Amino acid sequence: MKPKTDYQQINRQSWNDRVDSHLKSEFYDVEGFLKGQASLKEIELPLLGDVNGKSILHLQCHFGQDTLSLQRMGANCVGVDLSDKAIEAAQNLNEELGLNARFVACDVYEAPKHIDEKFDVVFTSYGTIGWLPDLDRWAEVIAHFLKPGGKLVFVEFHPVVWMFDDHFKDVKHHYMKS
Repeated sequence: MKPKTDYQQINRQSWNDRVDSHLKSEFYDVEGFLKGQASLKEIELPLLGDVNGKSILHLQCHFGQDTLSLQRMGANCVGVDLSDKAIEAAQNLNEELGLNARFVACDVYEAPKHIDEKFDVVFTSYGTIGWLPDLDRWAEVIAHFLKPGGKLVFVEFHPVVWMFDDHFKDVKHHYMKS
């Protein structure tokens, strides 16, 4: 197996380090989620349409709230994330909720080596592409997994979000300065 590049190790560690605080944060509201609140936003729902009975691959799913929200809506879901700690948390939530989503811990580029099915929808959202060094390769992964006539649903933050610190209180990187 090819050794992991530095960016993969750095990304994995960065996301592994965030899981515990994200599980406890108001932003993710895991307690409300466990009580039945969906994590999907108003903008995603019309883009996704009726997902009941559809197969959905959720790339870069973090700890799976959106994956599990889609599963609750009747979809058959597989979530993928680089962070093994996030995938472990997703599996725990899946079990606690009595759902049957599947989760795979792997680099998004390596997903075709771990999943051998095609999907009606490939979904990814918020904060995903800024971590990827090769968007062409990412698009190839998406194309690999889509069934004929399938669709990509992709929502993302405006790049200005990356100016701020992790708490969105202070500007960490100035937009117009190098």
